[in-house]
Amino acid sequence: MTTVQPAAAEIPRPPQRTLVQRAPDILIWGAVIAVLLFSVGPVNIGHFTKLFSNAENMREFAKDFVHPKWDLLPLYIQQMILTIQIAMWGTALAVLIAIPFGLACARNVSPVWLQQPMRLLMNLLRSIPDLVVGTLFIVAVGLGPFAGVMALALNTGGVLAKLFSEAVESIDKGPVEGVRATGATKLHEVIWGVIPQVGPLWTSYALYRFESNSRSATVLGLIGAGGIGQLLFETLNAFDYQHLSAIVIVIIVAVTLIDLLSQLMRSRLL
Repeated sequence: MTTVQPAAAEIPRPPQRTLVQRAPDILIWGAVIAVLLFSVGPVNIGHFTKLFSNAENMREFAKDFVHPKWDLLPLYIQQMILTIQIAMWGTALAVLIAIPFGLACARNVSPVWLQQPMRLLMNLLRSIPDLVVGTLFIVAVGLGPFAGVMALALNTGGVLAKLFSEAVESIDKGPVEGVRATGATKLHEVIWGVIPQVGPLWTSYALYRFESNSRSATVLGLIGAGGIGQLLFETLNAFDYQHLSAIVIVIIVAVTLIDLLSQLMRSRLL
């Protein structure tokens, strides 16, 4: 007697889209490809061959770069610690900025008359480069780390406000409605219905921006905002590639450790 095997379950296939339905996607990606082709000349893609024709110049540069000098290592570590402190304070102030502004930008929390001005303000903060903001603060408070802290705080505050508002807009409405049913005020709805849902995600975003700010704080040394970036650019301008190599290695090690620590902390949050 033969046994009848059950028919294998059919794997559902995604619905096939017609050419008309796919037309917007085709136009968008076609436009992206067209822009890339049009940009070949302006961005000098043709100079790619010089990577090989000028290989001797690169070898001369690398000869000193692969032999770092460590005689100033304590100074480099001290300035790297200062750079991390700039990044930490910049991120902390950015979070203080982003929490109220992020809530003000969220469509499901704030009225329209408040959302749009706040969104425009956050777009403005995100659009101005850190170097420009840092230069403005240097004019106001002078050279030093505080200008770097404020530059990071404003730019990162705009970025985090956008991320925070998007997290708020994706929350489950149930807890908020439950708090509202008790007769609570709007503030209590936010504190007990919104914050507990978005808290871990907000913390993850803040940690990620701290990683990014650890690198951005280095660049701010270009305008005299202190930290190891200032030493980096002074050494680069002096063509002292052996000390420059040591500085770069210190930065790489520090940023790598920060990334690993941040990943560990985020993995315990989400």
